Amino acid sequence: MTQYLAELNIGRLLAPTDDPRVAEFMANLDRINGLGKRMPGFVWMMEGAGEPGTGNTENAIGDDPQFVANLTVWEDVEALERFVWGTLHKQFYQRRAEWFELMGDQHFVMWWIPAGHRPTLQEGLARLDLLRRNGDSDDAFGWTHLAEARMWRSGLCASEAS
Repeated sequence: MTQYLAELNIGRLLAPTDDPRVAEFMANLDRINGLGKRMPGFVWMMEGAGEPGTGNTENAIGDDPQFVANLTVWEDVEALERFVWGTLHKQFYQRRAEWFELMGDQHFVMWWIPAGHRPTLQEGLARLDLLRRNGDSDDAFGWTHLAEARMWRSGLCASEAS
């Protein structure tokens, strides 16, 4: 059975989505998401309402509209790495402290899914919780768990953001 790589990345914006403090980030969401969708190896992305400049920000976590999620599926580790560390996305990742609160907990998780499966936000949050509780496993992991992942090492990926 073919397996694809799912990833969930969560964060809490420093301000509401219409606040000038996060305006540059919000203005570039469609651009970065569109770039990801055109990448070789991209499979699927959890979408918001489709309103320009909103990205996935309607997919808030809990009752906090500033707590947002990004959930995507990729054919393999290399495809995700090429997007994250080999495109314009890397520049926005490196500037994340300008728009997002520093999270003390792990906020990024990956896991393997069968081809054709579309993970839900709830599924991703459960995987993130599993990673937080137990560390890397075959069911929930970060970059360090993947021997084939190499680009993140030079992508200035701090341990709390792995």
